[in-house]
Amino acid sequence: MVVVGHWLVAAPYLVDGHLNLTGNMLESRPWTQWLTWLFQVMPVFFMVGGYSNGVSWRSAVRDGRGYSEWLSGRLQRLVGPILPLLTVWALLALAGRQVGIDADLVKTGSQMALVPVWFLAVYVGVVVVVPLTHAAWRRFGLSSFWFLLAAVVLDDVLFFNDVRALGWFNYAFIWLAVHQLGYAWLDGKLGGSGKTLLWGASALVLLLVLVQFGPYPLSMVSVPGEEISNSLPPKLPMLLLGIAQCGLLLALEQPARRWLSQLRPWTAAVLINGMIMTVFLWHLTAAMLVISVAIVLDGVGLEVDPGSGLWWMLRPVWLSVYVVVLLGLIVVFLRFERAGKARTVAAWRQLIGAALVCAGLSLLALMGIGGEGGMTPSIWIVLLPFVGAAVTGVNPLRRM
Repeated sequence: MVVVGHWLVAAPYLVDGHLNLTGNMLESRPWTQWLTWLFQVMPVFFMVGGYSNGVSWRSAVRDGRGYSEWLSGRLQRLVGPILPLLTVWALLALAGRQVGIDADLVKTGSQMALVPVWFLAVYVGVVVVVPLTHAAWRRFGLSSFWFLLAAVVLDDVLFFNDVRALGWFNYAFIWLAVHQLGYAWLDGKLGGSGKTLLWGASALVLLLVLVQFGPYPLSMVSVPGEEISNSLPPKLPMLLLGIAQCGLLLALEQPARRWLSQLRPWTAAVLINGMIMTVFLWHLTAAMLVISVAIVLDGVGLEVDPGSGLWWMLRPVWLSVYVVVLLGLIVVFLRFERAGKARTVAAWRQLIGAALVCAGLSLLALMGIGGEGGMTPSIWIVLLPFVGAAVTGVNPLRRM
């Protein structure tokens, strides 16, 4: 859903021979903003992450493995595959500047390709504090979730009363809240399918009310030109969307389990999960490469007005080409996802290194690489994740 959503929302096109790389379907065709309620599935990632982290942390405690050893495996899997992506885009940015490509075009292209790293910047932070959030779950149960929800509401109230800087705290409040739901799912505290369906439906109704009558926009991702975004920084609608999605999906858990008990669906799930990080990180780079080739070929396929009937008719062709290029990138870069466990270092080093990684990824997702002044202002930002990885003991070349 994330991959297809990103491939559809990006709508570059040529106007009088000039490329508009920032063309966006959500802006040019506002009706598509409803589709973000389906394609913005990051809350599901965090709920599943809560379940997964709960299982692995309990296993580590049961087996007598310490926090550092547990975290090293998590960081290797999350941070290791990012470094080759950053290396490739840093080199592309430098090469682009050398051959005279406009600095702002380099910045925009890299920024679009590096959009996925915002999720990892947040998720690494969530993983680092798993012992604390899990302890809060064990002691307070669902109250730990309701506390975070209340913090989200308060933060939004302050945000809309011109205390905008505090809005960034919702990156912690919202994603930790959804992560707590993963613990609740693991322990069976969300109830059966009827109760989870009620959770999801209630959140969906409240979400509809907020976007229709409240100060919140319709789209669940940022739309160019809109002053308020539900995702940058995230706000209450994002949490409600997460509750709705998770509730509705868990209502289908038993039928899904029966379906996955069959050989073919389970084999497909295992196959895709074995390369999911590589797919996630490189799918927009695949799109950028295809668009670059189209530009070299006199803008073939880029003259069509985004959102027109012909544009939609051509989407299967474009998506098929994206898939072919992405498969080539998977062949080259999958090895970094399957690297071995990171070297275990002291916890304080892991915390400092993770903070550097998160800071670097956040800035790259927001700013891209390059822009006016060339690479110089961005070098230290690009280096932050590499320095952080070295401090934590992560090595993308480490073998299983």
